[in-house]
Amino acid sequence: MVENLAVEQEAGASRRARGDRGGAAARRAARSGGGPGAQQAFIHRKIRPYEVLDEEGLALIEANADQVLEEIGIEFRDDAEALQLWREAGAEVKGERVHFPKGLCRSLLKSAPSVFTQHARNPERSVEIGGDATVFAPVYGPPFVRDLDGKRRYATIEDFRNFVKLAYLAPSIHHSGGTVCEPVDVPVNKRHLDMILAHMTLSDKPFMGSVTAPERAQDTVEMCKILFGAEFVDNNTVVINLINANSPMVFDETMLGAAKVYARNNQATIITPFILAGAMSPVTVAGTLTQVLAEVLAGAAFTQLVRPGAPVVFGTFASSISMQSGAPTFGTPEPSLVSYGAAQLARRLGLPFRTGGSLCASKVPDAQAAYESANTLNATLLAGTNFVLHSAGWLEGGLASCYEKFVMDVDQLGMAQKLATGVDLSENGQALDAIREVGPGSHYLGCAHTQANFQTAFYRSSIADNNSFEQWQAEGEKTAPQRANGLARRWLDSYEAPGLDQGIADGLNDFVAKKKESMPDAFT
Repeated sequence: MVENLAVEQEAGASRRARGDRGGAAARRAARSGGGPGAQQAFIHRKIRPYEVLDEEGLALIEANADQVLEEIGIEFRDDAEALQLWREAGAEVKGERVHFPKGLCRSLLKSAPSVFTQHARNPERSVEIGGDATVFAPVYGPPFVRDLDGKRRYATIEDFRNFVKLAYLAPSIHHSGGTVCEPVDVPVNKRHLDMILAHMTLSDKPFMGSVTAPERAQDTVEMCKILFGAEFVDNNTVVINLINANSPMVFDETMLGAAKVYARNNQATIITPFILAGAMSPVTVAGTLTQVLAEVLAGAAFTQLVRPGAPVVFGTFASSISMQSGAPTFGTPEPSLVSYGAAQLARRLGLPFRTGGSLCASKVPDAQAAYESANTLNATLLAGTNFVLHSAGWLEGGLASCYEKFVMDVDQLGMAQKLATGVDLSENGQALDAIREVGPGSHYLGCAHTQANFQTAFYRSSIADNNSFEQWQAEGEKTAPQRANGLARRWLDSYEAPGLDQGIADGLNDFVAKKKESMPDAFT
């Protein structure tokens, strides 16, 4: 109880520290499409999800996945404990391949929550995952950055901290994410400590943990206990974590080890087959959906063997490939169909769903990047996705995090959030008073209803230029990436860290220092 009280006291101090960011400045930022002080809560969708499969199609995919699980099986490699857990649960284990009796995985998943809360250190930033909620989180994993000087280079820990700051300031980003870029200037065996510390101290939004080794997952849990208190962590979800299947149909020891750590500690995992269709799954949508469902069923059910009730998310990352070069392609129709279908399958299982983002293959934030990202993001939202990784900053097929693309994507996320609110059918939304006042043949510009609503009636982009040609020319003929560059610089210049109890900060810094001192540097 004392630990929980400390968290509440710290959160209160954090709220007070942000007090100077409210008021008129926040309202102006909200009208203009974003900026520091305009933070938006996670989305409660008011629009229905778009569905591409009828009952017959869904039943067919589920039956095919059951065949895959029973006849072909899923490999759980180099993890004797995992294999033993499956034996005890009634599966048939042949070497490292597990064959699942029909219905076993679904039966185990009955203990998994359909909706859960991921708590942030600032309770106002906590998010729901599942149901009608949608949570936007930034790009994850790139080893390169395209910086504000236009250079493509390896990412550093300073870049990592910058992207955490941008995600903290971005109004339509609800989550700090995880590996927003890979800081290659820090030793491999120690960089997770700096990354988790950055999420915990530079932002008060929820965040993701390390999965690159079981001991690094455990470090994440220990740091969470310092931040939130051990009792609070055991009884609540404070970190969410990406567990990828090695498609096709393999879970390796690294992912299994991390999944076990988080599940045992009641923390959330996103079980995600990483699919490049045509290489890691069949070329067809139905075939890919079958494999995705089989892999998720096995991986998600495994978390319930470790700890019944541990939060788990049905994840999928699906892309197509160029049949000429083998390179991944984004924004194409087939992955959108996979996302729509997988979301339906997740809802039938009663699990939260993760997919999509603002994905593209372009090397710079150009028209290709915009089209491909928009195509992916629109399908992601309309599918009814609950947790959206790679929402902002993704470039070059996930090889680069881009500052300019980050703030361009954030602008689009704001539009998506507006769309998700649906149609206002209140008395004000119906606007009959305006129609009566104006009557035939006049205009609405000066009527009372327009004057009362004009500030919030339409989303106002922070990136788009809607001025006359002459005004655009007088202001320097700036392109969208150039405007985004200036906005990113202004956000970083304006950054102020959210308040954090000094005792907690000292505890985190001491933990990181001692862990680093306990092992030599390793860069592989």
